[in-house]
Order: sequence, then C-alpha cells, then structure tokens
Amino acid sequence: MPAATAPRLAPSILSADFTRLGEEIAAAEAAGADLIHFDVMDGLFVPNISIGLPVLAAVRRATRLPIDVHLMIDRPERYLEAFVEAGADWLTVHIEGAIHLHRTLAQIRELGAHPGVTLNPGTPAAALDEVLPLVDLVLVMSVNPGFGGQAFIEGQLAKIATLHATLDAKNPDAILAVDGGVHAENVARVVAAGADRIIAGSAIFNDRQSVAEATAELRAGMAEGLAQRAGGR
Repeated sequence: MPAATAPRLAPSILSADFTRLGEEIAAAEAAGADLIHFDVMDGLFVPNISIGLPVLAAVRRATRLPIDVHLMIDRPERYLEAFVEAGADWLTVHIEGAIHLHRTLAQIRELGAHPGVTLNPGTPAAALDEVLPLVDLVLVMSVNPGFGGQAFIEGQLAKIATLHATLDAKNPDAILAVDGGVHAENVARVVAAGADRIIAGSAIFNDRQSVAEATAELRAGMAEGLAQRAGGR
C-alpha cells in the first residue's frame, strides 16, 4: 500500500453487544468503518467458541461494507465455500491450522474472495515466505487468539515492520493487517511500523464511549502513525 494511503479500520464485532448487533454494525458504518471484521472460533484451534455461518449471513444483510472473516479454526478448508456463500468478502486462515496452505489459499481465490493468511505471535514472519505471492492480506496477531480484550504484545511491532518490508519486495499490493490489543494509545506505533489495516474490537465497542467517539480517537492515532511512517521514524 502506498505510504500516502490512509490505513483502513475494521471494527471486530466480537466485542459488540450481540443483543443489539444490527445497531452496533450500523453505528460502526456511520462512524466511517471501512470493513466489518468477523471472528470465527471453533474451540479446537483456539480455546473459545464464537460465531458462525448464520450470524455471518445476518451481518451480510445488515451492512453493505466488505466483511473480513478470520477463521480461527482447525482445517479451515472444510468450510471455505460455506463462508463465502454466507457473505465473506475476505477470508483469512491461519498458517498453523491449514495443513495444505497453498491449496487452501488458491481455493479461496477460486471462490471469489480475497485470500488472507495469519500467524500467531509465536510464529516467525519467515514462515510465510512461500505463500506471500498468493495472498491479498497478511494478518499479524498481536495477541494469542481466542479471546477479545487482551493486551497488545509489544514484540509484534518488529514482526509488523519485517512483514511490511517483505511485502513491499514480494507482494506490494497485499494488505498488512494487525489484530489484538490495538487501541487509541498504541495505534500510532502499529501504523508507523507498517500496518495498512487496523482491526479493533473492545477499543470501538465498549461502555466508556460511543462508537463514533472511539472511531475518531483511533483515526487520529492512525493519522499520526502514518505521518511517522512517511517521515521515516
């Protein structure tokens, strides 16, 4: 992504009030969200169970924004077609959970969705080298996946910077996203390190401020980080 292009913001509905999910999505859209992030957990790949196909279909009906589906599940290739049919525009799988990753990424593209690959905090950036030319998105997990509201792992900033440079060389059209513990106080550093897409859950959906107020704070930090990146700091 060119340095002058503002990073995109994708609110994660994992932290939304599910008794008011349609309203929460509408509020995020009105506040200027670029995408909706949808986390799927199976209780096997991660120690939690979240939401699945029926909820995704409902979210698809509730918004015109692209939906970015993050499959934190074991053997995601079993469900790719179902999630695309339910409304996924972007479909991201874990390198640690997809046995035949090359084939899985190719299948996502064949289904008409944007293929993405993500890696856990303990997985080195170099593990993605063989598949980087195949993806439209690389997602850095800055927390260990499975639960919302965790603290950002500071060591992931170096991984973000490494992947930003690697993508510039190997796949400059791909998006570099970051998910986990990103909030108004640290988002500038995350963007300065190279993030093109910010995924935020509890930083947007919380009981301290409105969705619009939270989004404005994040946007301000993102703009600061972009200026720092452009200045080479």
